[in-house]
Amino acid sequence: MRDYIVRAAAASHQIRAFAITSRDLVEQARKYHNTSPVITAALGRLLTGAAMMGVMMKGEKDLLTLQVKCGGPAKGMTVTADSQGNVKGYPQAPDVMLPPNAKGKLDVGGALGPGILSVIKDMGMKEPYVGQVALQTSEIAEDLTCYFAASEQVPSAVGLGVLMNKDNTVKQAGGFIVQLMPFTEEAVVEALEKKVAQITSVTDLLEQGATPETLLEQVLGDLGVEITEQIPANYHCDCSRDRVTKALISIGVRDIQEMIEDQQPIEVNCQFCDKRYTFTPGDLRLLLEHSKK
Repeated sequence: MRDYIVRAAAASHQIRAFAITSRDLVEQARKYHNTSPVITAALGRLLTGAAMMGVMMKGEKDLLTLQVKCGGPAKGMTVTADSQGNVKGYPQAPDVMLPPNAKGKLDVGGALGPGILSVIKDMGMKEPYVGQVALQTSEIAEDLTCYFAASEQVPSAVGLGVLMNKDNTVKQAGGFIVQLMPFTEEAVVEALEKKVAQITSVTDLLEQGATPETLLEQVLGDLGVEITEQIPANYHCDCSRDRVTKALISIGVRDIQEMIEDQQPIEVNCQFCDKRYTFTPGDLRLLLEHSKK
């Protein structure tokens, strides 16, 4: 089964909800970055959350970036998503190894430690929207819940999970985001709080065969889930030689001239997919000539 996101409403549109299965895209990220299990879990949760938040945006060219800067050994992570279900990301320190936490789980909170979550939305305006919150638990889901409440004033429940196989490949990954509309009745709020409190593990539900649709049925219970859209979700890096060339031009004429004088080819790696782009001294001369026109 390929990864996908569902958009849904419940309780006569007093609730909006999103759910995703993301095993394939998290496994793709693990392969690209050769991440340790705890970093796979951390990056996977952030990718999963970002994919759902990306489809909340309306514009075709809108872009969302989630950036974690933290004091733990992971140092930080960056993830970017668009409004069509495409997501990509990279960790600062892919090879962090830690013992399990007190619950015997991968210690994502210990890997990240204290830090800041930044949410950047580029919606074609002069300046992007930027919201920031301090990491609450550094387990990602609770931190996104805090962001929605503090920066967007939207009461939300976020559940995210990544389960690893013994060979360190990704066994399950997915999650949900449930949000209350401003006019939600108190009885609906109470019913939702009760149901969400019963969800102990997203990955347990996925292991039992849950799909995004049935995941929301578990979370929303008898509140009347109405699936309104299904969107494919993919790990997609849109890097190209042209984009890398533009990035090289931006570093400045003097630095490029020094590279040419070194008489050695340079290699530029994409942070998101590790694709390598090689530029010979001749390529760099042509680049300089074009940049002066």
